[in-house]
Amino acid sequence: MSDFWRNIPFFCIMLSICSAAFTSVMPRKIARGFCLTVITAIIVMSALLVSRMYGTRESYTFMMGHFPAPWGNEIRVGRLEALTALVFSIIMALSVLGGLMRIEEHVFEDKQPLYYVMIELLMAALLAEVYTNDLFTAYVFVEIMTLTACSLIMARSKGRTIVAATRYMIWNLMGSGLFLLGLTFLYGMTGHLLMSHIREQVDLIAAAGTYPRALTITIALMCVGLAIKSGLFPFHTWLPDCYGYSTPTSSAILSSLVSKGYIFLIVKIIYRVIGMETVAASGVTNVFFAMGLSGIIMGSVSAIREKDIRRMISFSSVAQIGYVFMGIGMASEAGMVASLFHVYVHGISKSMLFLAGNGLIEASSDSKLFRDLRGSGRRNPIAGLAFTVGSFSLVGIPFLGGFVSKVYFAKAAMSLNTAPMLSVLIVLAISAVLNTVYFIKTVITIYRVPMPEDPVHEPVKHRLGLENAALICLICVNFALGVMSQPVVEGIRAGLNMFA
Repeated sequence: MSDFWRNIPFFCIMLSICSAAFTSVMPRKIARGFCLTVITAIIVMSALLVSRMYGTRESYTFMMGHFPAPWGNEIRVGRLEALTALVFSIIMALSVLGGLMRIEEHVFEDKQPLYYVMIELLMAALLAEVYTNDLFTAYVFVEIMTLTACSLIMARSKGRTIVAATRYMIWNLMGSGLFLLGLTFLYGMTGHLLMSHIREQVDLIAAAGTYPRALTITIALMCVGLAIKSGLFPFHTWLPDCYGYSTPTSSAILSSLVSKGYIFLIVKIIYRVIGMETVAASGVTNVFFAMGLSGIIMGSVSAIREKDIRRMISFSSVAQIGYVFMGIGMASEAGMVASLFHVYVHGISKSMLFLAGNGLIEASSDSKLFRDLRGSGRRNPIAGLAFTVGSFSLVGIPFLGGFVSKVYFAKAAMSLNTAPMLSVLIVLAISAVLNTVYFIKTVITIYRVPMPEDPVHEPVKHRLGLENAALICLICVNFALGVMSQPVVEGIRAGLNMFA
């Protein structure tokens, strides 16, 4: 591979960081267009990188400035990293496009350029988490992601956003502290920060049997810290308010990308830093497995009890994150493949649900209550269709991405022992019923003929066709993941093999 192609990850990260400085001094309309242009450029470069990586079976490392560690920094790129960066950048672009109108309404005019600055910095943090081969650099961008996500929550000028952002910051700082403490212990044991060098030393430590308790504590601190930041049950109490009260674009980005960035870092730690066998021996995967199963059920039960559509979608995220950690907890390649595929599916579906939910709310005089949403799918047909497709996907209807991911979870369970296998299959069956209860109930509500005593709502007259275009693109991507999943799954599997 030529040196030019090796520079693409570095270009994407630096483009996001540098563009943030320029965006901060631009007028709001120019800032909006510039932000979308930057994300589009990242999509194009990421697509080129994916096409190159699918033609090779090897990953590569790139030293920025050609300075080796510890003086320089290192990027590592394989098929999985390139594919994940492409999916994340596509979701980011569609999330911004789908919520442009509400950004204009919810964010003060003089603050809108800063809102786009936060989006660009968040994009840089996500790409850095995906590509970096340095564990401390990963921690730095974890903090950048935390601060930018908090800013996106607080951007809305009304509602409970201050309370939601404060709760988010408290929980996430707790997770960051645990992760940093584990990183400190790991550096003390290995003397390295590059992931590949740490892995070599951890293998020696595990083989020699030295520091067994310290190594287990380190793994637990790092993984649990990132799990808190991902919103895994029972650390999810900050999540409903943050997703439910922020702007639609912020909700879409937070649920689809921020939590997934932390999950991808957990996968890198398991495969590239510690090793799957060592992590499984520590018992951390068993904890993830139990929490994932619990989160699937409890998140769905909480969603059923909600009367607010945005909080219902938020609690659904708790259940879907439970699926991901259940797959990680299986401690097998099949389970990890299913989890990473579900990360893509959930990212696409959740962004679509929040954006479509906003369209339904707008068609109901800005009411988020189910009793006021009757007929909203008729008044806003594109939003109604998008919400239906996203709901059907997460329920597990064939030909949609969610169906494929649940099939892979079931297949992964078949390789487990009897008790874990039965636990997974039973929970998958129960969750299918629970998902059907709250998602199909909502779909029926938005197409139900309003009652005579219901207030009269006018059909929505969209002022910006880009929002509908974003929803249509999300629908198409979801169908593509459902009917053409094999290349994506094979890319994930090959990427995991490159990780090792």
